[in-house]
Amino acid sequence: MSHHDLDPICNTSDNPHFQDVLSQSLQNPARRGLLRGGLGLAGLAMLPGCASLTTGAPAAPKALGFAAVEKSLLDNVILPPGYQYSVLHATGDALDSALAAYSNRGLESDDWSRRIGDHHDGMDIYYIDANGRYSEKDTGRAVLCVNHESSADAHFMHPNGQTSNKVSGKKFTQFGDWDLGVRPELEVLKEINHHGVSVVEIVKTPQGWRIKLDSPLNRRITAQTPVRISGPRASIEQIRSLMVTRWDTAGAMARGTLNNCGHGKTPWGTYLGCEENWAYYFQTTGEGLALTAKELASRKRYGVAAAAPAAGSTNSVSQGWHTVSSTDDRFARWNLAAVGANAEKDFRNEANTFGFNVEIDPLAPNSTPAKRVAMGRFAHEAAVCSLPVAGQPLAFYMGCDARNEYIYKFVSTAVWDPRDVGGGLVAGDKYLSEGKLYAARFDASGQGEWLELTIADPRIAKYSTYPFANQGDVLVNARHAADAVGATKMDRPEWGAVNHRNGEVYFALTNNSAANRTPGKTDAANPRAYMDLDGKKGMGNPHGHIIRFKESGHQATAKNFSWDIFLFGAEEDSGDANLSGLTAKNSFSSPDGLWFSKATGICWIQTDDGAFTDETNCMMLAAIPGQVGDGGKVTVKNKMVVGGAEQTGTQETFLGAALGEAKLRRFLVAPPGAEVTGITETPDGRTLFVNIQHPGELSKPLSSGSAPQSVWPGNQGYGVAGRPRSATIVITRKDGGVIGL
Repeated sequence: MSHHDLDPICNTSDNPHFQDVLSQSLQNPARRGLLRGGLGLAGLAMLPGCASLTTGAPAAPKALGFAAVEKSLLDNVILPPGYQYSVLHATGDALDSALAAYSNRGLESDDWSRRIGDHHDGMDIYYIDANGRYSEKDTGRAVLCVNHESSADAHFMHPNGQTSNKVSGKKFTQFGDWDLGVRPELEVLKEINHHGVSVVEIVKTPQGWRIKLDSPLNRRITAQTPVRISGPRASIEQIRSLMVTRWDTAGAMARGTLNNCGHGKTPWGTYLGCEENWAYYFQTTGEGLALTAKELASRKRYGVAAAAPAAGSTNSVSQGWHTVSSTDDRFARWNLAAVGANAEKDFRNEANTFGFNVEIDPLAPNSTPAKRVAMGRFAHEAAVCSLPVAGQPLAFYMGCDARNEYIYKFVSTAVWDPRDVGGGLVAGDKYLSEGKLYAARFDASGQGEWLELTIADPRIAKYSTYPFANQGDVLVNARHAADAVGATKMDRPEWGAVNHRNGEVYFALTNNSAANRTPGKTDAANPRAYMDLDGKKGMGNPHGHIIRFKESGHQATAKNFSWDIFLFGAEEDSGDANLSGLTAKNSFSSPDGLWFSKATGICWIQTDDGAFTDETNCMMLAAIPGQVGDGGKVTVKNKMVVGGAEQTGTQETFLGAALGEAKLRRFLVAPPGAEVTGITETPDGRTLFVNIQHPGELSKPLSSGSAPQSVWPGNQGYGVAGRPRSATIVITRKDGGVIGL
């Protein structure tokens, strides 16, 4: 996730933005009427298999049942009265009793491969029955899978900060730079291994959920763990040819998963770790052969380093993992230079092995994770599954988290068979290796179309910017393929979520900057261009919004959909920019994480904000959603300063029904510098698991002598106090009731 303030724009195609096509739609009165009316939901229960998905689900509540949390700048997790939390695990906690407790001073001499990773993000729970098999019922015993996104705060893992050129005390910034130089082996191993996924057995005790140390199910999938390359049978050799490295000259295996952000949970009970900002860990040195024009085009489109730093440069955009050794493959793999005679002699293709959904079987500790190439390669934020209907294919919805990128859908060839529940990676091979990949185009009619990414499409086969060789090439370079077919550019699609009551799909579009949004560059999908009048004075659309859509006929295989805008983030005093009528009780900025409770129907909204943090830390809100088309047309009045001159303008857009304080309330506020990330719950809705990521993110380097921005959770009695740590917390009501109601 991260704030992405320096996130480069890699999509330079001529494809229209969401706003470009929607403004055309709004010029047609007949189409505006179609958008307002939407498609009715009355036929949902009559669709084959759908009745079983909604029957028995409690009716959506009319109002939330907790007192809204006030804004907070405190160094703690703030919850409504009557609620409490405990820390389940935090960065550095050991999985085995033989390992020393985490020092929180960077003194660990192990390589971190048996400790909880950092930057807790997407997460889900997997229950275990009496026979050790996967269960969809709460058995009091489970495995919790947690993603670990980034090492932007890796300086806290070492005694005095990170070291380069034998100088310690440094702090690498994920989207910034630092001094080039050789790095110590143990520091780098710790940083490599604190990425990935933590798989941890937890048990319910009278004191709440606790980690089971030394469980045979406990494991870490890190950036070094062997993984297999999985893809369509007809294209697998094509795919592997693009992944050949010195480590595996066949391209059938790769190592690790990196920068895992949002996640997915499959209907058969496996976990999808989604690789997001993986491109920033590679460097290309000045040695080696020149890359081909096609290789350069591929790297540029994904933001991967294609050339060495300029002569005399003292800065690097990578963390320098490659500097430890050019002969030890654990480190040499991070250098993408063509230093060998061919791809079998170096790691020029190493970046091609990242950017995928990685399937993990939580209950099979000896299984090898699989990278599901059929689902496309890009900056995966999450992979959310459609409502599973027996006898029908499954759809997985995915966002590519960067400005001007796309929303994707993967539709399985195999139709859903409930007997595959508990089928592990064998079921994954069935549903995730064969299927069709689509990118979304949002049409001027207020409808949308899924564009298949196939080499059979002449637009892809004859695409001059990147000459595709075959279908395997299309899947590995899916961003280029989406460019070729004319998918619609979106504003940073982050988490998606599926409403279990009606199958509608929601996506968080986190924010945009003044460089891309002025009163002269607004449209229906991005109607605001303004200056925040408060302390941060952000300009453009600093607070973001949430889009939702529904498939035609409520079918996962639909080629068309309709859409509207669910909510706009805003500060309550932002005047005309406050389109959703937010108040001090529910104002928010930069929606990121999204998740629907099956128990209550609540849509949980988590924020990753840099625009509102002068007044409050990042937060989590509860919303009771309606449905696509339940709102109407509004006119936005915009005003901001552009090039020293004030610009004004108006823009029509369409907005979902107002929720008010009864249906939208702030539930949680995090410590300073933290974003609120992953979430899951027990089936009864009485326990929430929530991740608090990178508290103290804006802390100065340890060598500065300045106190960290946050010292949570140590200041609340968890572990050794002193440095901040990401953590998973467990939230309950003090009276044991259902959360949110």
